[in-house]
Amino acid sequence: MEVDHGDLTWILETCLESGVASLVDNAGALEAYRDTMETVDPDDLEPAGALAFWMNLYNAGALRTAAQAYNTDAGSVLRVPGAFTQPWVTIAGRTLSLDDIEHGKIRRFGDPRIHGSLVCGSASCPTLRPEPFHGSVLDAQLDDQLRLFIARGGGSVSRADNTVRLSSVFKWYGRDFTTPHAMPNLAPANTPRLRDTIAHWFPHNDATYIWTHRPRVQFMPYDWGLGCSVA
Repeated sequence: MEVDHGDLTWILETCLESGVASLVDNAGALEAYRDTMETVDPDDLEPAGALAFWMNLYNAGALRTAAQAYNTDAGSVLRVPGAFTQPWVTIAGRTLSLDDIEHGKIRRFGDPRIHGSLVCGSASCPTLRPEPFHGSVLDAQLDDQLRLFIARGGGSVSRADNTVRLSSVFKWYGRDFTTPHAMPNLAPANTPRLRDTIAHWFPHNDATYIWTHRPRVQFMPYDWGLGCSVA
């Protein structure tokens, strides 16, 4: 079964060309996409297709929240009432919020690479792909997204002070990377183990440095200021 993500494709392409502020004028397209997804039963999809379905639906909801923040000059999605807890979509008779989708659906697939792909409408979140996720190529998309998230500021290595700096995303969801079979899990991760695991998505020279020199880990502050980009 193929899911039609055409509306989301158009939204992402528009954001790429005109910026995320264009969402204010295209909020109806996000709701049209949501309405189309409400006709799909993800249980009819193979696992990769189902994960892609939930990720696309989550990001569409996050974009809607970002549009609300832009429209009200809120400055942050955190100032949008119920940003992650308000009902967003009804799938197979169950009404779900963004939190429900992330923690109750997406993370249960046991793939920590999702954290380089899910957005929240904030400056420190990953950059959106200019295309929806598709089950047939999801493995490559997830790997690419996590590498890009790190390369675009989600991680860096400083040889001068032997430090690896990581996004707070890796602190909050560290256990997803060190024990993916136990996802979802919000317990703190073993920091050295997390560092060595995340290194797999760093450029080769940086990864080798991390595994050889075992730098200390510093988690960067998370910027919740309104900001979401497509590239």
